[in-house]
Amino acid sequence: MALSKFLDPKLDLTFKRIFGTKKNKNILIHFLNDILGFTEINTIQEVEFLSTIMDPEIASDKQSIVDVLCRDSSGARYVIEMQLTRDKGFEKRAQLYAAKAYSRQADKSGKYIDLKKVFFIAISNCNLFPDKLDYISSHTIRDEKTNEHDLKDFQFVFIELPKFPKNKEEQLESIVDRWLFFFKYADETTEEDLRKIAEKAPIIKLAYDELDRFSWNEKDLVAYEERIMDLRKKEAILEYRLDLATEKGIQIGEERGIKIGKEEGKIEGKIEVAKAMLANNVDVNTIVKFTGLSISEIEELSVNGY
Repeated sequence: MALSKFLDPKLDLTFKRIFGTKKNKNILIHFLNDILGFTEINTIQEVEFLSTIMDPEIASDKQSIVDVLCRDSSGARYVIEMQLTRDKGFEKRAQLYAAKAYSRQADKSGKYIDLKKVFFIAISNCNLFPDKLDYISSHTIRDEKTNEHDLKDFQFVFIELPKFPKNKEEQLESIVDRWLFFFKYADETTEEDLRKIAEKAPIIKLAYDELDRFSWNEKDLVAYEERIMDLRKKEAILEYRLDLATEKGIQIGEERGIKIGKEEGKIEGKIEVAKAMLANNVDVNTIVKFTGLSISEIEELSVNGY
């Protein structure tokens, strides 16, 4: 298999290089305007990058550092996160980061009226909301009875790449489609596809240029390859743990099956496998595929503390 010209934009190194540097802030501005649907007078014209360390007291904790944090000329904040794998409590972490970005604005004067809106945008390489069909969902605070939008200062946008169904350039209909195609398939994009994308979305061509491996120096390429190897190592460890959990689950199921019947034993085995996978923070869709249990059955196990 030929070596791809373009690197994967979903890794933290590549993602921050494209969207987290002053040199490329024009790419970030276009991306935000496109994803949030800002047009005409509402478009973002300028951004200022802010410290991505959300809590200086726990800066050594990787979980306290976001990928990109910036504010526009109106003062609105934007937290942008690339999520590679499903981890337990990501939705709560998203709200925590948004809350921290909001509270940072408060000064000693206590003028809360000056606090500006916070947008949290996550591009996820895994399914965050298995029951949702749409690959982009936007969440705001609404009145439960009237659906009125009185509390306007928080908006969460989640992009779930596995749900994006278009895998060919000719299927792309909008600028948002082209951004999602970029995230999902950049390292597989052909020169012909890139030419067509560049004609319709020149700004995305600039993002591709940042992924051109031949423009990276040796030191940065080594760091990129090491990051790839580290991720593959973690995947292999998880796969090994799942294999062990499967073997244990089958064994337990067979042992119980002797006592309570073959069919019930099989179900018990699947439940034991699901418990082990939940303990390793495996996403629900993977557990469904692996065990054959329903989403509701797995969620019940999760609620019970497994």
